[in-house]
Amino acid sequence: MANLLLAVIYIAFISLGLPDSLLGSAWPTMSHDLGAPLSWAGGISMVISAGTIISALLSDRMTLRFGVGKVMLTSVATTAAALLGFSLAPNYWTLLLMAIPYGLGAGGVDAALNNYVAIHYASRHMSWLHCMWGVGASLGPYIMGFALTRGQGWSWGYRYIAILQVVLTVVLTLSLPLWKGRTAAVAGADSGVDIGAMREKSDVSESANGSHASVKRTQPVKPLGFRQIVAIPGAKSVFVTFFCYCAVESTAGLWASSYMVLHHGLDAKTAASWASLFYVGITIGRALSGFMTMRFNDPTMIRIGQTIMLCGIVLLMVPFPGQIMALVGLILVGLGCAPIYPCIIHSTPAYFGADKSQAIVGVQMASAYVGALAVPPLFGLIADHTSISLYPIFLLLILVIMVMMHELLRRTARRAV
Repeated sequence: MANLLLAVIYIAFISLGLPDSLLGSAWPTMSHDLGAPLSWAGGISMVISAGTIISALLSDRMTLRFGVGKVMLTSVATTAAALLGFSLAPNYWTLLLMAIPYGLGAGGVDAALNNYVAIHYASRHMSWLHCMWGVGASLGPYIMGFALTRGQGWSWGYRYIAILQVVLTVVLTLSLPLWKGRTAAVAGADSGVDIGAMREKSDVSESANGSHASVKRTQPVKPLGFRQIVAIPGAKSVFVTFFCYCAVESTAGLWASSYMVLHHGLDAKTAASWASLFYVGITIGRALSGFMTMRFNDPTMIRIGQTIMLCGIVLLMVPFPGQIMALVGLILVGLGCAPIYPCIIHSTPAYFGADKSQAIVGVQMASAYVGALAVPPLFGLIADHTSISLYPIFLLLILVIMVMMHELLRRTARRAV
């Protein structure tokens, strides 16, 4: 039964990534058909991000009340309805309206599913599942491209993804009995962690390398308020760590092509193809990280990722031969990003206890969305008023803050043991 549920979760992660890259790949056509300025895509993106932040912050309350399976089912069904609404939208304002349930559905399933895997499965599965998200995000533009090249238009691209989401909704409905027993156990969980030893040990289910969670049945816990969550020792550190990680990833990905063109003199087409290797590095890196977690625990994997990112950023600064070094550096930054996101999430129950992990993961997701939403435009303003050459320096500063916050989290956890 556990393996069957894991298969469902893998499918869910692929499906979770499918819609994420649709807007960027379809917007040039959509904006023309709807008579919307090219820049208006940012409005849709901001509404989606706002929805994901709200639903992520509510994930603890929703999961404790309804259970992981029902939250996932409702979230995916909401996303499917929103994508169908996108496919039928006659104008930009309808897209903006449909972006609300789109964001709410995406944030709910993201937070609930990540916490569930962190508690119940080994670290390698978290890395491989996020690799599957990358597969889904890569498939989305191909599906949209298929619809466009067939003359079906962008609406059918969204419709195909909506149909796949409906199929997943049916699968999740059939899988609801698989979630029930585990959800009840987690709702009353109380986890501890031996930070020094970091042994593979867990009384929840499959042991997790880097987490030492022992679950005891207690009275059902109540959802935590935001102030209560922030007051937990180490919480602020992990939120800033997550904020910085997603700020680095989103800024590196968004401005890589511009950096290559404006600083290294590449033509736009070559720069775009080179920039895509950053995401290839993340996807391949997460596949490799899954095997590495069998040997190294979560904190070590995070440090390895940060070290690789540092090497990549340094290469971005090397002036000669600039273009080749920048390409290698960009790939290394992507590879370095790979283990950090899944390993931070997977270590959350170990640091804070399984009874608090859903609340912590929810705010982590919100921190991630805020970082991805706010920091790339901030660098855009900086580059506009100074120079795009500050790109690697900007990434380095955020990386330094990330490393400091992660080490502070480690020290706080040691004192709590």
